[in-house]
Amino acid sequence: MSDMTWFALLSTIAAILGMAIGVLLPAYAMGRAISSALDALARQPEAERSIMRTLFIGLAMIESLAIYVLVIALIVLFRNPLLEYLIKP
Repeated sequence: MSDMTWFALLSTIAAILGMAIGVLLPAYAMGRAISSALDALARQPEAERSIMRTLFIGLAMIESLAIYVLVIALIVLFRNPLLEYLIKP
């Protein structure tokens, strides 16, 4: 196998691992946030508006982390700047 093939293979594996970790951890954080919000709603139902507003803002922030991971993984797969060093003119 050539250097280019190995580099493409390793880049793909790195992107897959990055996506797996980058999606797993925000999903765990979302589950904890929703669980905590439901617990807070059970304790103080009169504060529902404040709790829900804060929950949705937090969930949007957590989801943006997963989207950033997706963008970086796609850059690694399709526009890897290190591939230029392996291509010999």
